[in-house]
Amino acid sequence: MSAPDAAAPPQLSNRRILHIAVPIVLSNATVPILGAVDTGVVGQLGQAEPIGAVGIGAVILTSIYWIFGFLRMGTTGLTSQALGARNAAEVAALLSRALIVAFVGGLALFALQVPLFSAALGLSPASPEVEAMAHDYLSIRVMSAPFAIAVFGITGWLIAQERTAAVLVIQVAMNGVNILLDLWFVLGLDWGVPGVALATVISEVLGALIGLWFCRDAFRGTDWRDRARVLDPVRLKRMALVNGDILIRSLLLLSIMTSFMFLGARFGDVTLASNQVLLQFLSITAHALDGFAFAAEALVGHALGARARPVLRRAAIMVSAWGVGASVLLALAFALAGGAIIDAMTTAPDVRALARDYLPWIVLVPITGVACWMLDGIFIGATRTRDMRNMMVISVIVYFAAAAALIPVFGNHGLWAAMHISFIARGVTLFWKYPGLEAEADSPAEAPAVHAA
Repeated sequence: MSAPDAAAPPQLSNRRILHIAVPIVLSNATVPILGAVDTGVVGQLGQAEPIGAVGIGAVILTSIYWIFGFLRMGTTGLTSQALGARNAAEVAALLSRALIVAFVGGLALFALQVPLFSAALGLSPASPEVEAMAHDYLSIRVMSAPFAIAVFGITGWLIAQERTAAVLVIQVAMNGVNILLDLWFVLGLDWGVPGVALATVISEVLGALIGLWFCRDAFRGTDWRDRARVLDPVRLKRMALVNGDILIRSLLLLSIMTSFMFLGARFGDVTLASNQVLLQFLSITAHALDGFAFAAEALVGHALGARARPVLRRAAIMVSAWGVGASVLLALAFALAGGAIIDAMTTAPDVRALARDYLPWIVLVPITGVACWMLDGIFIGATRTRDMRNMMVISVIVYFAAAAALIPVFGNHGLWAAMHISFIARGVTLFWKYPGLEAEADSPAEAPAVHAA
């Protein structure tokens, strides 16, 4: 592998943090645009069934792919540490391992598509017509599974090297091509739901190929195909442990978000709809703060790999300061423009009115959530994934306990309070574990810690 991948990083500065964070924020901003176009083009067909089919199919496959998000996070943490340790051979090998996981995972998903999608559609209350269209959509989309999952690993590898401008190019190219093909296939060629699916397949393959092009320097050497290193049992075990912990942590987080919707449904359709509208503010917050969390992953990982404890602490503080600043701006924006944003998302008067009643909880989201988002990035960069997993277990228990205690008394307000308590619990428990993370920077670089269960 070429030397630049192992070169000493530039000095830690605010400019360096923004260089990492801003492209990620811009990249994330393109995601909801694609969803809106997918819905909009099938909406032009004049039937409700295609809209429902694309919606259900996209939710099913997005949820499955979301599980593979561990590959993005784990690859970022491990690669950033290898870069900090100036271990160019391991950096290249980590890219190969990520691509192997993506290939195997994608093929497994393709092979298991019939029982997997049948079970998922069986949980849906959709009509037979919608289910049939959704099945067609899924059977086409799954063909690009190895490529879609590979983008996770490639993205994590590039983020570790602070090449987030490349990540932005990948995302913009994928979504841009997807949108253009949506318009051509559906409105021009009248291919309907299969046209939307095929557009996504082509864009995902293109995204993976563009990502591999950005990784081309790694393939100029021989380290990426050094079988003994790439398949080294010790390194594979560490990767498996890291990714396994992240997967469990992500599933636990999913349990909070899923139960929030189910518990909110008990209060009626209007409350359910208002909660769904307000959750979009939560999504906006997460996407905005992700840029600084990703910066923390890269910078903390570099510092830990270099065994530079003062740099690690400074990186954690500086990135967190930017995160806090962004969260305050988001809170102010929600307080001032929240009502207008709600009105833009729904025209139903009763949903608008009820969503405004709960808007103060949304104003608090960036404030109560910033610590857990920033600490997630810090712990991913340090690959302290066992701590992330265990602290998430505690946070989930705290959330369900708070929900059980508060919902009977305060109704939907109690549900929102429980969500905020879960944010605070995640932040407090991870902060409690932070000293151990710093202490790891004093351990010998030759013996990286493997956080087993």
